[in-house]
Amino acid sequence: MKKIFLMCCLVVGFAAASHAQGGRMRMSPDEQAKAMQTQLKLTDDQTAKITSILTVQATKMDSVRTASNGDRQAMMQGMQPIRQDSQAKIVAILTPEQAAAYKKMQDEMRARMQNGGGAPPQNN
Repeated sequence: MKKIFLMCCLVVGFAAASHAQGGRMRMSPDEQAKAMQTQLKLTDDQTAKITSILTVQATKMDSVRTASNGDRQAMMQGMQPIRQDSQAKIVAILTPEQAAAYKKMQDEMRARMQNGGGAPPQNN
């Protein structure tokens, strides 16, 4: 009985520890577009177009993720052209000022990723 209780405590402890670390959660295309709308002051028309671009990107990336079968290198190679294509389409929709702010956002995110970080913390 003590062993079972101890095992249950360990399982609950590991579950709590992994939950506390807050694994990466991808934002949906709608959430990404809404965040961009706030940060870049997009019009509703721009937001709708960007949501469409991000939805197509997410679908393509999911298929690459599935096709790579856990091969991280293959996944990265498959996703890079998709990401570049989407970014080019997004920049084409933005005004020059918005495009400059978007580039700055991308550079900051790239720097965070290289430093072992990810997206900025969510305020829940």
